[in-house]
Amino acid sequence: MTPSGPHAVVVAGARPNFIKVKPVLDALEAAGVRTTLVHTGQHYDDAMSGVFFADLGLRRPDHHLEAGSGSHAVQTAAVMTAFEPLLDELAPDVVVVVGDVNSTLACALVAAKSAVPVAHVEAGLRSGDRTMPEEINRIVTDRLSDLLFAPSPEGVDHLLAEGARPEDVHLVGNVMVDTLLACRERAHARPTLAELGLRPGGYGLVTLHRPSNVDDPAVLEGLLAALGEIADRCPLVFPVHPRTAGRLAGRLPAGVRALGPAGYLDCVALQMGARLVLTDSGGVQEESTVLGVPCLTLRESTERPITVTEGTNRVVGCSRAAIVSAAVEWLDSPPPPRRPALWDGRAGERITAVLVRSLGRRHDGQLSSTRVPASRPIAERDTNPSVHS
Repeated sequence: MTPSGPHAVVVAGARPNFIKVKPVLDALEAAGVRTTLVHTGQHYDDAMSGVFFADLGLRRPDHHLEAGSGSHAVQTAAVMTAFEPLLDELAPDVVVVVGDVNSTLACALVAAKSAVPVAHVEAGLRSGDRTMPEEINRIVTDRLSDLLFAPSPEGVDHLLAEGARPEDVHLVGNVMVDTLLACRERAHARPTLAELGLRPGGYGLVTLHRPSNVDDPAVLEGLLAALGEIADRCPLVFPVHPRTAGRLAGRLPAGVRALGPAGYLDCVALQMGARLVLTDSGGVQEESTVLGVPCLTLRESTERPITVTEGTNRVVGCSRAAIVSAAVEWLDSPPPPRRPALWDGRAGERITAVLVRSLGRRHDGQLSSTRVPASRPIAERDTNPSVHS
């Protein structure tokens, strides 16, 4: 017999997704919503997937689509082909997708074409750079979604400017922060730094994985040269993403130490102990802001500008001179830590409050109340639409 009551399918495909779905799953289950966790298999090896489930205390997926790797078209098609019959079988009340990876777009598209409501967590982020595959995924997913959960005010502004219905847009805060704050003490207690012979404040942390940085030999050469200069002032450690490893063989400058892929808790521990972070990752920009660690983003744009205006991040591009100059400045005089409003560890609860209200229209009396009031739709607010009330 199929259980009664509201049913949400929650989709994750890559390691940033696992971090984002954990607080949403926990809050939905606490509210009495039946959940099915679908892992698309976009990240499928243990270093990129399995260890994150263990670190986060995330339950094993109910379904694994095993989509694997491939070009954007191949991967997106594989996820869609596998998800469509599963969605027909599960017949949920809503599909919750997170972030901006190919799995996000693929499952949103299948759900929308099946007339199943789509809720997008981390909606409204825009870099303005359509050469980034993630930017296309964000734009299309938002247009397909029925509920749009923005992590910060500029996300709300983007969605409204693009024609989203105000009543569908909700400013809820950042689910990645929920997970980070919940796991911070466990990460701090780990022997990560001691086992690597590192001392807090005695090193910088590097993460690079974006194709625009690691697939272009000229760009990568300039980035490595900049890292070499910075390492003369502050030794650097570099947990190497699997897709980056082959491009770095024998090319790391002195003072830059390569590490294997790290689990979530080890990544957080490395960030907490770092004097400076250099990254092209959107998630690391957010995490370093919450942890109060100076961060230099090695890209020409960011879809998370609130980490610049309200945090500890600076976008410096890929110029060797610009990177080195900014690193020297912040090593000598780091910025004061600041945390954006609503990045308080309760975004998952706010998202669930909205979903409960929406799902409850079809399943009256079968949902638990939540202590966090639902974020009122933008259309109902009397204040500036960019400000959560």
